[in-house]
Amino acid sequence: MWTLREEADVLAPGRDRDRDALSLFADELKAARQQRGWTQGDLAGKLHYSGPLVAMVENLHRAPSPDLAQRLDEVFGTSGTFARLEARLRDLPFPSAFRPFAAYEAVAVSLRTFQHSLVPGLLQTPAYARAVLSTRPNTSDEDVEKLVAARLARQAVLERENPPILWVLLDEGVLHRPVASASVMYDQLMHLAEISRLPNIAIQVVPYDAGGHSGLLGAFVIADLDSSVSIVYLEDASDGRVTEDASAVTQVTLRFDTLRSEALPKGASRDMIASVAEERWKGSAPSPGAHQATAETTAATVSRLASLGT
Repeated sequence: MWTLREEADVLAPGRDRDRDALSLFADELKAARQQRGWTQGDLAGKLHYSGPLVAMVENLHRAPSPDLAQRLDEVFGTSGTFARLEARLRDLPFPSAFRPFAAYEAVAVSLRTFQHSLVPGLLQTPAYARAVLSTRPNTSDEDVEKLVAARLARQAVLERENPPILWVLLDEGVLHRPVASASVMYDQLMHLAEISRLPNIAIQVVPYDAGGHSGLLGAFVIADLDSSVSIVYLEDASDGRVTEDASAVTQVTLRFDTLRSEALPKGASRDMIASVAEERWKGSAPSPGAHQATAETTAATVSRLASLGT
């Protein structure tokens, strides 16, 4: 069973400058803790976090999350010091090509994405993300785990106050591609089916019947900002690129609208997702406990988002 809070704040493999940037936060945290004569376990108890997590932040093995920074300010009585330090670090867990887009994604009023091969990162379960990221060449198991948690960190955007409208178009092939074991695929698809019931999340499937549609040329994400400006992230084999070029944004937006016209309605898409989960992936289901853990996590996520008025 995973929790967004604990898994989301791991620092992805990065350069020395990333570690240097973290050191200020870690130094301030350690100094404030020691000044009060607290152990890492003492502080963890006050934060309602685990002791190992506090230790990893102090040792520069994890990037702090916004929630952790806010709790530190509350516990230490600082006036937003840790929140301001954390805000400067928010783009560190992501690959360099994605970093410019991360800031736009975090403040977008709506996000529109098409994916032809994989479930989008904002909706991936940890096990599915782990299976995807483990295919990266020359990446150790430890680095894969860090990348997994860094990807999950992006999902915090769905829990912010006034979360964005998330509109996801999936090629039907995403539901059938054996990215991971049958049990992981089943849990991932059931997670999609459940979270698609939230009023700010729309998931539609572009069926095989659509034929050779334009979306097969590549996946993309459109971040619509409050200023009526849109930014596009185009995925490719070199970790993608970000563009603000008006003609490119217009072209990608037109492609999204064209694909949406080929997609099944939301209800029919949800039914297809659940059907594929049951008929294709449930045959090799894991132990009931594993499914129960994923179901409980999804339910908790949906409940948490619903409580935010989404």
